Amino acid sequence: MEVRAKKALGQHFLVDQGIAQRIVSALGADDSATGDVLEIGPGMGVLTQYLLKREDIHLKMIELDEESVNYLLTHFNDMQGRLFLGDYLRMNIHHLFEDRYRIIGNFPYNISSQIFFKILDDRDRVPEVVCMIQKEVAERIAEKPGTKTYGILSVLLQAWYDIEYLFTVEPGAFAPPPKVRSAVIRLRRNDRTALMAAGLPRKGVSTPGHGQGEGPCGDKWSKATQETQGGAVVQGDKGDQTESLPGQPCCHLVDEKLFRTIVKTAFNQRRKTLRNALKPMLNPAAEGFAEFIADSIFDLRAERLGVEDFIALTEKCSRFVKV
Repeated sequence: MEVRAKKALGQHFLVDQGIAQRIVSALGADDSATGDVLEIGPGMGVLTQYLLKREDIHLKMIELDEESVNYLLTHFNDMQGRLFLGDYLRMNIHHLFEDRYRIIGNFPYNISSQIFFKILDDRDRVPEVVCMIQKEVAERIAEKPGTKTYGILSVLLQAWYDIEYLFTVEPGAFAPPPKVRSAVIRLRRNDRTALMAAGLPRKGVSTPGHGQGEGPCGDKWSKATQETQGGAVVQGDKGDQTESLPGQPCCHLVDEKLFRTIVKTAFNQRRKTLRNALKPMLNPAAEGFAEFIADSIFDLRAERLGVEDFIALTEKCSRFVKV
């Protein structure tokens, strides 16, 4: 019995055992206590067979295809309580794991971006992801600023994860072979606990060539802010306060929803400068807008900004966003 690959589900089953072993070995490679692991879309179990052999892993699986579930139940023992029929994008994963869990899988190419957005929503419980996706998407996620490959997923994922492009997988490793090359990447949760922008009111956000320094919040801030002396408390628009240590610039919490909106808006019109791309969401009647929009940061395009730059830009724009 074999499972028929369904085009509607984006199924391309990995059949190269060597590749499968390399993917499984990449999970928890630097951590002896791997613990709970979720495999998304096990298919016919090419990764599952090696995951089950690892004593450091407590494995659970989510599979949307009922035919694949029946195959796994037939060919593997002890599937009860491990294998769940359902859609990962719609399931409440907190019902499966009480605490942190890692993710592994050969993600369907047609929904890989949606999977990553869900992972972002649960990022504090997902310390690591090892997955195979379309090569073009893998390159985009791992890319650094300054290229046309760099985009929305690059910024949003790199804000919370360190990304490693591990290796390329050719179409012949699958049945049926996809029309594109694939790649395996690894995401490891970084130390960021919130989106923090450093500094008192400043002339501009930090960007390449604008003079940067490493901030007490793990962010960059302008030279003018670096020279600020003494502690400070910033009163936000919503009444929130953030206190700095004496002798350091203050830090203020940046709204993550606004951060995502600015990143998406900037890249959705990536050929435009930030001034023109963000213009529809800004209020030109706000006090100080003329000076704000004249900043040289707005002469750049989205692909020029790193994660810290987008965080600082979001904080800068927060007073001028249309309500």
